[in-house]
Amino acid sequence: MNPRFDTIIAFVRVAETGSFSEAARRLNLSKSMISRQVSALEADLGVRLLHRTTRSLSPTEAGRAYLERCQRILADLDEANLLVSHLQAVPRGRLRVSAPLSFGIGHLAESLPGFLARYPEIELEMGFTDRHVDLVEEGWDLAVRIGRLADSSLIVRRLAPIRRLAAASPDYVARRGTPVHPSELSGHDCLTHGGRVHSEWRFTGEDGKPIQVEVKGRFDSDNGDVLRDMAMAGLGIVLLPSFFLGDGIRAGRLVPLLEKYVPLDSSLNVVYPHGRHLSPKVRAFVDHLAATFGPEPYWDRGLTEQAVR
Repeated sequence: MNPRFDTIIAFVRVAETGSFSEAARRLNLSKSMISRQVSALEADLGVRLLHRTTRSLSPTEAGRAYLERCQRILADLDEANLLVSHLQAVPRGRLRVSAPLSFGIGHLAESLPGFLARYPEIELEMGFTDRHVDLVEEGWDLAVRIGRLADSSLIVRRLAPIRRLAAASPDYVARRGTPVHPSELSGHDCLTHGGRVHSEWRFTGEDGKPIQVEVKGRFDSDNGDVLRDMAMAGLGIVLLPSFFLGDGIRAGRLVPLLEKYVPLDSSLNVVYPHGRHLSPKVRAFVDHLAATFGPEPYWDRGLTEQAVR
């Protein structure tokens, strides 16, 4: 017997809120009705979906798996409804976006006036932080994130590749020489990121195998802009995304190093919850970012001609 749709909705709301009372309030039904619907669903499926105690309520292992699938189904239904709705035509309302601090200030902010001019009915709230915010818990519509993203329940759209580059100033290279293989970095001053002056940098050999090199130096920072500036001052070699380094390389204040060993394993992404990815305001912002940055980001233009190998 196939479960009724209303029992599925009741289960999802109970599992999401952890409360029969809250689920009943959101669905405008009585608590007893919600309880009967969930019990009916469990009877239809022949499996217990929720652990119930006097103090707590949580999904069982089967309940968690069923919840994930049901949430996807409901999200797909929301998409279908939006697709045929007149609300799809005009992006409007408040849009809350979280973005990394340095990338947000250095690159994303420049694109925002054009977006707001194109969509006058959108009110945009930007939060710049390197902390990975919880979109659902904190009420963000979407987030811009850089790197290799772990699996999650969020929808991910890849906007552009993010190259990492090792680079140093011409003065540093003249004084200390040009490393031609990652293993030579152990004899250089390296500007590290992450709260310690000893760090491990990852590269890829010409045979495709990973190369891990322990590097050290006298300076560490949690901010890419500061690390770039220290490299331009001649204090060592830095390994950073190219959006930090492009202007310095084109201006001749930095030279890229070891380019053929740096893996292309990172990307610029946007992430958003399933229920929001066909919202007109979210779709408009994501499409705007895709047109602005991808698939060949402007900060990489002209860098290959500058390479030192």
